[in-house]
Amino acid sequence: MNTSTSDQVSTLRNFQGILALAAITAFAAPAAPAAAAPLAADLQIPPVPSAPRPQAGTARHVMVAAANPLAVEAGEAVLRRGGSAIDAAVAVQAVLGLVEPQSSGLGGGAFLVWYDAKTHQATAYDGRETAPAGATAAQFTRPDGTLYNFAEAITGGISTGVPGAIAMLDRAQHDHGHLPWSTLFATAQSLATTGFTVSPRLAMSIRFPFAGARAPDAVAYFTKPDGTQYAAGDTLKNPAYAQTLGQIAQNRANALLTGPIAADIVARVHQGPLPSTMTLADLAAYQPHVTPALCEPYRTVTICTPQAPSGGPALEEALGILAHTDLPAHGPSDPQGWFLFAEASRLAYADRDRYEGDPAFIKFPQTGLLAPDYLAARAALIGPRAMANVTYGHPAGAPTFAPDGTPEPGGTSHVVIVDAAGNALSMTTTVESIFGSGRMVDGFFLNNQLTDFSFAPRAPNGTPAANALAPGKRPRSTMAPVIVLSRNGRFKAALGSPGGSSILAYNLKGVVGLIDWGLAPQQIAALPNLVAHGPSFTADPFPPALLAALAARGMPLDTARGEASGLQVLVRQPDGSLSGGADPRREGEARGF
Repeated sequence: MNTSTSDQVSTLRNFQGILALAAITAFAAPAAPAAAAPLAADLQIPPVPSAPRPQAGTARHVMVAAANPLAVEAGEAVLRRGGSAIDAAVAVQAVLGLVEPQSSGLGGGAFLVWYDAKTHQATAYDGRETAPAGATAAQFTRPDGTLYNFAEAITGGISTGVPGAIAMLDRAQHDHGHLPWSTLFATAQSLATTGFTVSPRLAMSIRFPFAGARAPDAVAYFTKPDGTQYAAGDTLKNPAYAQTLGQIAQNRANALLTGPIAADIVARVHQGPLPSTMTLADLAAYQPHVTPALCEPYRTVTICTPQAPSGGPALEEALGILAHTDLPAHGPSDPQGWFLFAEASRLAYADRDRYEGDPAFIKFPQTGLLAPDYLAARAALIGPRAMANVTYGHPAGAPTFAPDGTPEPGGTSHVVIVDAAGNALSMTTTVESIFGSGRMVDGFFLNNQLTDFSFAPRAPNGTPAANALAPGKRPRSTMAPVIVLSRNGRFKAALGSPGGSSILAYNLKGVVGLIDWGLAPQQIAALPNLVAHGPSFTADPFPPALLAALAARGMPLDTARGEASGLQVLVRQPDGSLSGGADPRREGEARGF
């Protein structure tokens, strides 16, 4: 990564910390189950008196947790009409794309894990964007051989991949929906037509001087007739978005991938600077991937995630490493627990950064990475002090790949839903950076997902990076929606988070909090974050004693900016009821009936 790219990513990560601190809402930790480890008072998120609403919820039959209350209400309304979890997810995504466009939308991509209550099987849906047929591995390289900086690449037409979120939802709803597709967009259409209230988080994203937010389309959309920007509490209308939803309601995903909207997408990305090669044929050819979920044992449960190129394999590896430690004996107030967590994270990140790419294009050594002997060997590297130099390992079947240079900012959202039949889903959805590429078509933002490929496709000696760009290829992702099952295949929990490359650490924290530390959903969501990636240890504020103890282990935490996760958690309780939590760093909530 060149210096200017690194600076852009550093600026974004600082902004995420600002948002995390600004969006914190009141949190009173619910009582943990009798057998659960207590959440220490000094680790609770401090309450803010002006919090608008509670974020934790309980329910008897169904539940939705998402990053914006309006989206949660839309999903809950679908469930009240007898809809399935996937029906509700379609409605939730339609609203999120309107009220939280900095994070996800119609022009983005997604990964989803579906749990079928009848078969007890978990299925993965891959709606990741694809590179156009005319894309080249060197398209982020200037004619003089230097790399474009990240801001240039984001707002260029070359940053946009063929969008897959709606096609993925279309396929999943065809497989598991109960209600007519055309009935799932009414709430979002109404909000777009009559207007919705701009939330504090959206208002902060509008004001932030990042590339997507400063792009001409974004500036025009978020500027009022009097020349001022929309602020929190203002009413924003988007009639073009309502019209687009009407087309999708009538023609399903074909409305985006063929016809006038597809033509508008192609026309917009062909405009400068850095025009794309995307064609109508690229859009028409898009297909989501449907596979069995990647399900691996952890302690007494089974963890199910999507397959590569998602972040699922890396999360499974981190858990496999932790399974060889005594982490459950060290709760969230014990520095040793966080130390083990961080070292396992670093080992998994190192392997992921070196080896993972789209398995349709490269040989990804997943079997070797998750082999018990390899996981045990990686765990054995964890000593009493932080490793001075964490590097990738050599699992069986691993090819030789070049180092990766992929900037990974986080403009992403997460949704978890359980329906009345006991079906469940966990979905992470994104436009990549804040407002994606900053380019709009027919009321929605286009993704900049192709910047998730390695900017440098090869090492100086010609060795390719696993995540190098190629025509038709899907960029590597850290998105890893999680379904937790009992060993007999019964649903126990669903969780996941946005956050760019930090998603691995956020989701790992969620599983550890649930399984190893026995915490309630809202306690899990509100735990401080520690992202250990290479030599970097960034974190939310931790109690002074924990900070000192970790520093003594060679792990000084950088708490200057905070970590802007957005974890959503749903848990099936022993009596069959549901409890949920939403990350207090954002605006989400868990609700049901």
